[in-house]
Amino acid sequence: MYFWLNIKNHNQPKLVNMSKINLIGRVEEIAILEQTLVSPVSEFVAVYGRRRVGKTFMVREFYDKTICFEMVGMFKASLQEQLSNFAQALGKSTGFGILPQKPASWQEAFFQIENYLESPMVKENPGKRVVFFDELPWLNTPRSGFLKALEHFWNSFGSSQKNLVLVVCGSAASWMIQHIVRSRGGLHNRLTRQIRLLPFSLGETEKYLSSKNVILTRFQIVELYMAFGGIPYYLSQVEPGLSAAQIIDKSCFTMNGLLRQEYEKLYASLFEDSQYHTKIVELLAKKTKGISRNELLAATNISSGGTATRILEELEESGFIESYIPYGKMAKDALFRLSDEFTQFYFDWIKPLGKKSPGNGYWLTRQNQPVKNSWAGFTFENICIKHVQKIKNTLGISGIETNHAAWRYQPSPDSPLPGAQIDLLIDRRDAAINLCEIKFSNSEFVIDAKYAAELRQKKEVFRQVTKTRKNVFITLITSFGLVQNAYSRELVASSLTLDDLF
Repeated sequence: MYFWLNIKNHNQPKLVNMSKINLIGRVEEIAILEQTLVSPVSEFVAVYGRRRVGKTFMVREFYDKTICFEMVGMFKASLQEQLSNFAQALGKSTGFGILPQKPASWQEAFFQIENYLESPMVKENPGKRVVFFDELPWLNTPRSGFLKALEHFWNSFGSSQKNLVLVVCGSAASWMIQHIVRSRGGLHNRLTRQIRLLPFSLGETEKYLSSKNVILTRFQIVELYMAFGGIPYYLSQVEPGLSAAQIIDKSCFTMNGLLRQEYEKLYASLFEDSQYHTKIVELLAKKTKGISRNELLAATNISSGGTATRILEELEESGFIESYIPYGKMAKDALFRLSDEFTQFYFDWIKPLGKKSPGNGYWLTRQNQPVKNSWAGFTFENICIKHVQKIKNTLGISGIETNHAAWRYQPSPDSPLPGAQIDLLIDRRDAAINLCEIKFSNSEFVIDAKYAAELRQKKEVFRQVTKTRKNVFITLITSFGLVQNAYSRELVASSLTLDDLF
């Protein structure tokens, strides 16, 4: 696809081939950004997401030379330091090599941007002009007047410029959501587009690693994903020629490993009063099947109310936790669980070591330990749930309306039925339900007599408890598939492997 784009400091527009932009995946996000360049009106775009997820890279890579002004906020800097930073950014944008006079206020700073955008050197170029503020929350220092100045700039000038694209970006999800995405002030309903940037999927992770000449089997990519998640910055540190275990060893367990101290920086940089956020994720790391809101708040000593709602929303919008309604339950019965792989890995493996650095070989020696296999099992479950659309595609039900959730039955003392738990249940509009059992193993999975009895029991308990009249199919999702035997032929309607998640 081609667009006519404005190229700063050139008199003629240049035809840019969008297919050559160096971005892996991000198909939906690129489509949104493409629309801003062909839109006949001004555009105000907010991009937010957790630290290291690739927000800045995506914006810079896509817009490239159409960016006529860019400024990056400074962490914990004073108003005067931020204004000096602004003057330097504006001087760089003009290309004259002369530092403009530092503005006395943010209102004056935005007036300088207006003058710059109205100058002949900018106006003579056709196409859209992009103004990009990165790490926007850091610019809003106490009593700085930044937000009011931004509101005035957009409402009085920006919104009337048909060829202007204002892009604001930030990792502090709470601030971005409260003050930009859901603003009740001067920016209320002013956004024209918003992008919540999430980590890479397994398929995107494979493509990204391949672009760096890192060739791993899909099994090892899943193992790496269990520790890193799909965070582009973490994956950017991966070196060719190492196994997944060696990569995790080097990044997480050596003195200078990239992720050794990452957890402490991660939440503190994203959230104000992050101790509440960390209390919640630490608890959820222990409750792998999820717990209710009331149980969660009681265990963390956080009072129920608006503050608790905001904290949970911030964590969910940033992709660290997710809420879900178990099958057959109401919205009030929603459970919260940890969905960020790195945070789970930190609490299970890095934090217990304290300040001790075990060095190379630590992770390699734990490959066949039962505790590692247990961790890998429930982490693989979470990865499958994240890739449920891929599962639906393989099952041939992508066009059917569905709901998916976990399911658990805890019997009362007088119940004749035993307890049962389903890892993933896909409830289909075509009068069918897939009960998905998820197993992570180093080889093909064998259904023996004991496990066959468990599957029969789960299916029967589910039928009796839910009283469903739908067809109930057992689906096995395993690493390398099933060994075909009498039990698999009797019980399993469909079998998927980890290849189906890519």
